[in-house]
Amino acid sequence: MMWNQAKATGYMHADLVRRVEQLWQLVGNTPMLELHYHYKGTAGFIFVKCENYNLSGSIKDRTALNIIHEAYKNCTIKPGDTIIEASNGNSGIAFAAIGRALGHPVKILMPDSLSREKTELIRNLGAELILVSKEQGGFLGCIKKSEQFASKKHVFLPKQFENPNNTQVHEKTTGPEISKQLKARGLKPDAFVAGVGTGGTIMGVGKLLKSIYPDISIHPLEPFEHPMLRGGCSTGQHRIQGISEGFIPKLLNLSELGEVVQVNDGDAIIMAQKLANELGLAVGISSGANIVAAIKLKQAMRPDAIVVTLMCDDNKKYLSTDLLRLEPIKDYYVSSGLYFTGCKSISRFQE
Repeated sequence: MMWNQAKATGYMHADLVRRVEQLWQLVGNTPMLELHYHYKGTAGFIFVKCENYNLSGSIKDRTALNIIHEAYKNCTIKPGDTIIEASNGNSGIAFAAIGRALGHPVKILMPDSLSREKTELIRNLGAELILVSKEQGGFLGCIKKSEQFASKKHVFLPKQFENPNNTQVHEKTTGPEISKQLKARGLKPDAFVAGVGTGGTIMGVGKLLKSIYPDISIHPLEPFEHPMLRGGCSTGQHRIQGISEGFIPKLLNLSELGEVVQVNDGDAIIMAQKLANELGLAVGISSGANIVAAIKLKQAMRPDAIVVTLMCDDNKKYLSTDLLRLEPIKDYYVSSGLYFTGCKSISRFQE
């Protein structure tokens, strides 16, 4: 890992350095899969990075650990400070897990509309959970309430939606891992697509891949029901937790990205169900959305194009949601004309 030579700078004394390095052994360096499918009678394949293999089960572990690590090096957090963050679930779980592992009290502000499993996991990890209702502002209300703690002593606000260390971790870990894993197979990516929550993943991975493969196209994904990026609508309702929170995050620069790909939330749910019952891949709804988007891109490209996306988290956080319910099939869904035929593993990259 890139962090195993960390030096004791700032508040990073020897014991803390050791604990952070141990956490980096559990975060990142995830495997990749080559997924094979038949869509409308034609065979195809895409590549997916398995971010559900991270410590707390999502890609947000990378963000949480890097933000805290960099804050230690810059002396903006001290041992024992309380970490307070607004979250849509996965980042709250990640900050709770990593914050508690490093000895920090953690407070997470989260909309009360998210899955019961996410709230239970955050509490189980020893964090204090503050739920915010739609009448109190929903997710934007969570952010505003978290900022009220900014002036208090012994408090650290990660501010993941504007913190450049969010983008940095994907430029320095996720992106290079994708490149190295594909290079090991003699391949180079033609397109990368991922849903937009904070914007850190798409901007960080995109910057790194663009620096190596100038011709690659980088595509943000949003729900069809909530076209914030393409249509400017901030009031639509959708069921893909973790993306499209009703505002454009500061980290996101659409001018540096390709065409926005839109995915119906019902299509994402059915695709996630297919990943589970046809391939045994137990992943969340946003993972289903990413797969739909990748297949849409693949259809518009040449048959041997290398399209890459992410499986962002596991399905255990969505057992009380529509993920486990019968979803009506629509003829125009990608999932309605597709079945998976298998997958091949591309192992973690070893230095």
